[in-house]
Amino acid sequence: MWLRGLAPPSARRRAAGLSQRVLAARAGLDFTYISKVENGRLPPPAADTIVALSRVLDSPPEDLLALTRKIPSVVHRTVSASPAAQQFLREAQELALTDHEWTQLVQLLRGLRAVH
Repeated sequence: MWLRGLAPPSARRRAAGLSQRVLAARAGLDFTYISKVENGRLPPPAADTIVALSRVLDSPPEDLLALTRKIPSVVHRTVSASPAAQQFLREAQELALTDHEWTQLVQLLRGLRAVH
């Protein structure tokens, strides 16, 4: 069973015009894995696999990552290695930010980089 409110992976794959074999090859996976995920015989993929599949399907991974409550390993490594990042996230968690507020923060961060 796929996650409620999310298009089944087969629908996303078909919309991209890809077979299971092509999707699997481009994402560096075995096609039987794709089949099992699409048929609900396996739980949702690991975070890094979601990112890889999303790249092949040309879709942002954030929605699926949030629904599965997963974080890509590169994000985990970056945050866990930075006391400032951990403080920032702790503050954001204490403020119980909404998705809209998170989006505003992303825009502010991008603005900071554009200035420097």
